[in-house]
Amino acid sequence: MKQLQHIEIKNYTTESGTLYSNLSLSYQLFGKKLGSAPVVLINHALTGNSNVAGEDGWWNDLIGSNKVIDTNAYSVLCFNIPGNGYDNFVIDTYKNFIARDIAKLFLIGLKKLQVAKLFALIGGSLGGGIAWEMAVLAPQITSHLIPIATDWKSTDWLLANCQIQEQFLLNSSNPVHDARMHAMLCYRTPASFKKRFQRTINEESKLFNVESWLLHHGKKLQERYQLASYKLMNQLLRSIDVTRGNGNVAVLETIQANIHIIGVDSDLFFTAEENRETYKDLATVHANVTYNEINSEHGHDAFLIEYEQLKKIIEPIFQEQLKTKRMKVVKFGGKSLSNDGIHAVISIIEKKVIEGEKLAIVVSARGNATDMLEEILEKAAQNEAYIEQLEAFKYEQTQITPLLDFSEEFTRLEELFAGVNLLGDYSAKTKDEVLAHGELLSIKTVTDLLEQKGINANATDARYLLKTDATFGNAQPILDLSQEKVTAYFNKYNGTTVNVVSGFIASTENDETTTLGRNGSNYTASLLANYLDAEELQNYTHVDGIFTANPDLVTDAKKIEVLSYSEANELANFGATILHAKTIIPLLEKNINLRILNTFNPGDKGTLITAKSDAKGIKSLSVLDKVALLNFEGRGLLGKVGVDARIFKALSLAGISVSIISQGSSERGIGLVVEKDQATNAVLALEKEFEQDFYTKDVNKITIEEDVAVISIIGQDLSEFHHPYNALIKNQIIPYCLIIPYRVRMFV
Repeated sequence: MKQLQHIEIKNYTTESGTLYSNLSLSYQLFGKKLGSAPVVLINHALTGNSNVAGEDGWWNDLIGSNKVIDTNAYSVLCFNIPGNGYDNFVIDTYKNFIARDIAKLFLIGLKKLQVAKLFALIGGSLGGGIAWEMAVLAPQITSHLIPIATDWKSTDWLLANCQIQEQFLLNSSNPVHDARMHAMLCYRTPASFKKRFQRTINEESKLFNVESWLLHHGKKLQERYQLASYKLMNQLLRSIDVTRGNGNVAVLETIQANIHIIGVDSDLFFTAEENRETYKDLATVHANVTYNEINSEHGHDAFLIEYEQLKKIIEPIFQEQLKTKRMKVVKFGGKSLSNDGIHAVISIIEKKVIEGEKLAIVVSARGNATDMLEEILEKAAQNEAYIEQLEAFKYEQTQITPLLDFSEEFTRLEELFAGVNLLGDYSAKTKDEVLAHGELLSIKTVTDLLEQKGINANATDARYLLKTDATFGNAQPILDLSQEKVTAYFNKYNGTTVNVVSGFIASTENDETTTLGRNGSNYTASLLANYLDAEELQNYTHVDGIFTANPDLVTDAKKIEVLSYSEANELANFGATILHAKTIIPLLEKNINLRILNTFNPGDKGTLITAKSDAKGIKSLSVLDKVALLNFEGRGLLGKVGVDARIFKALSLAGISVSIISQGSSERGIGLVVEKDQATNAVLALEKEFEQDFYTKDVNKITIEEDVAVISIIGQDLSEFHHPYNALIKNQIIPYCLIIPYRVRMFV
């Protein structure tokens, strides 16, 4: 074991106002001498200590010679939390300290060791909370902040558990032993207990093995840990709160480090949901935040168990050369893959492979294959002649690769169309299976062309990777199951393999074909990028990127170089056909850049979509057409509670989504924007819900305005929104209404 070293801290006053004339801060140093290499500070967890590496080190799977955190390249420093007892120093007056005090003491220790800046600050559980506190107190103290299985605050659930722990520590006749037994229930999960113990009996003690295991852990901690230390650590754990004293979470925004948040999906202590919320809040203001998740049945303690997963997550931080080896997900749209464009696609992929890039390719159906299949399906259902169009479809698909065997796909399509023709109707399930063939044919074609170039390509049917619910036509992914299958598949087919994955399609857990909605290939690519921790998602289309307006409508529209995620999400929701609204969320979770590129102009850099854009002013105008405006008028509804709730409930039960709502404070008039083809059904649903209100004259009428469009002005400074409004008035265009939550939108 490395020798303990000590720093004496004089005259420290705690946050509670208590003066300590002398505090001992002990530490251990591993690897390079201080001042000769980048410094990594490890903050230990509740019952941990400074012995982080070496033969008996509690994290020696990650830290050591030629390991992820290589002691041949880094100085690895770990302080003992004063009072943890590892250095025989304890603090009886534990209520005088909070987590922020320990953060301050660690910062004082770094100053005394003349460490002005850390390469990385890492902490798990309590140590991670202290790391958050340090980063807020000294925003420039580290280049990389890596909080693991922790958060910047103690949640209500954590506070409740700490309160129970304190009752054990104060009132039990065997306090450390009993508190530890209870804590183990929070550190692990019911699933891990079930898998490990299976209600088996310990033959020697005649106890259930789970009971014997808990007693063992209580005894082991009691043998090495002091009651005063446990009380202090529990007090520190319950007091994590970077907003203490100001109540403003915006203090997190001051942190200058690259923040790498790591959660555990089964953590009952610091839940993954809380970690995701922290990430999403920070990602909107910081381009330097990432979120990764350890998938484990072991719960909170997974960060001390799942070393392989943790290694994979942090490896690129500590081994710079690995950053260039992260995978890129490259998606090609239908126009790019048409018979006129597919050779450009193959050239782009070939160039990337030659340059040594790790790739996963996602492809849409080629050309207008999806539209053709849908047209043939409709003709078959209407008992119209469809065979000739089906043969034309086959010819179009085989032109590029005439020797490739598509007999399986074509035969299945013939069977499906014949069945639909016989019945005169089809289900959403049948439609999904028909449309899926566009992507299935596409992956075979692209794979064959890549193999002709000597590239090790692998046609990958996404139905075996992405699992969804049974909402045919617009299925929702089962995220955890899909991630598990994607990860396992790419672990098997990796190295030089270029997996060519079908976009748009997936399947239920019963292997029934589903689709992710039109333009869902972008969603497929986004999910893969998230699951594979990709460096970037590149979306190749037939245009140079995202423009300030639709070039088909505005001839002098300009390409946008950089957009933020939030701005891109607005465009996706309000009319930019180049984006799919659901695409943004999986990328935002992992802070993965999205780049929109042109297949037919490969030298252009396209539009980069990232966490934060520094550019100011209006970014783009988007138009959402094929919508209708419902006017809901009811003079008798003034002051009535729950009108909006009734409206949304009625429309939800009818399967109708409202994209925008506008109303006056009186609720006398409410405007709702819905898809044009759903407008009539929306009115019927509302008339049914408010039938009694029509009889009492509380509701006067519900009307439809079909000749409307939604103009969304992205990036408009709200103090200047009168400029676009006046421009419309000047050109005799009268907006129906105006909504200003985050962007300016008008109905015209």
